[in-house]
Amino acid sequence: MTERITSAQNPKIKNLLSLQEKSKARREQGLFVVEGRRELQHCLEAGYTVRTLFVCPEIAGSVTEEGVASQISGHPRPDKREGPVGCWAEGQACLNFGTTDDGRGRSEAEAICGAIRSAVKPPHIIEIPEVLYRKVAYRESTEGIIAEVEYKALKLEDLRLPEHPLIVVLESVEKPGNLGAVLRSADAAGAHAVLICDPLTDLYNPNLIRASIGAVFTVPVVAVSSQEAIGFLKERGIQILTAQLQDSSLYYDVDMRRGTALVMGTESTGLTPVWRQAASAHIRIPMLGRLDSLNVSVSAAILLFEAVRQRQG
Repeated sequence: MTERITSAQNPKIKNLLSLQEKSKARREQGLFVVEGRRELQHCLEAGYTVRTLFVCPEIAGSVTEEGVASQISGHPRPDKREGPVGCWAEGQACLNFGTTDDGRGRSEAEAICGAIRSAVKPPHIIEIPEVLYRKVAYRESTEGIIAEVEYKALKLEDLRLPEHPLIVVLESVEKPGNLGAVLRSADAAGAHAVLICDPLTDLYNPNLIRASIGAVFTVPVVAVSSQEAIGFLKERGIQILTAQLQDSSLYYDVDMRRGTALVMGTESTGLTPVWRQAASAHIRIPMLGRLDSLNVSVSAAILLFEAVRQRQG
């Protein structure tokens, strides 16, 4: 049964805001917030469990199911029924948008709610009016969907890597926007994992999820110490290429077709000695202007797509 809440003073609304704003609340409850249809779809595809779903029918219903279906790839349904089916069984989750039994299309809000109600282990659904949704939504441009999702911490031993993996390593990068942008580039370049070493930001920070447009769910992301990451890479024979200005070669002169980890640090301090010493090679991006550094997300994109060029060339 769907619950309807209209007051901003409701404890469930207050808790939603607390999860959005406070990393301490996210850690204590083991929950984080995902806002938007696209981000939620990626989250579900990655096998996360939705605890509570807040839906604003006035906003979500403004998008037709036909338009949604053209943007979302289909997933195998647990049965052969026509129509939307959602599943939260055995770690797998999906939202499918089909047609009703009589062939008519329906609004996105109806499709989502239909999928949720058909779920094997459905979350709690709360409908909220548009005036309240505008107060709790983290973004101005949104689709009327907010979910409270359970944490799922990935470990190094969970990674399933191919023979010559491409990995991004970030050391002590603290700005959620930078991390999110790097994750988008990692997804676009087909990177097999991103290792966040000695993280200074919450991986489920709403700013990071928004900046990554859901790539935090599409690319395996593991938070580890630098020593753990170095041991993991060396055990698997993955070369470590550190991005630094000193004692380095031009990035396009280094072979990235073998298993490669591209390691970057903060713009202000760069990489710590532990990574410089562990490196197989040091690489740099030529700087032809007066400044001597690029934003870490820009550097990551340049290096990732050099690896793509070499591997496809």
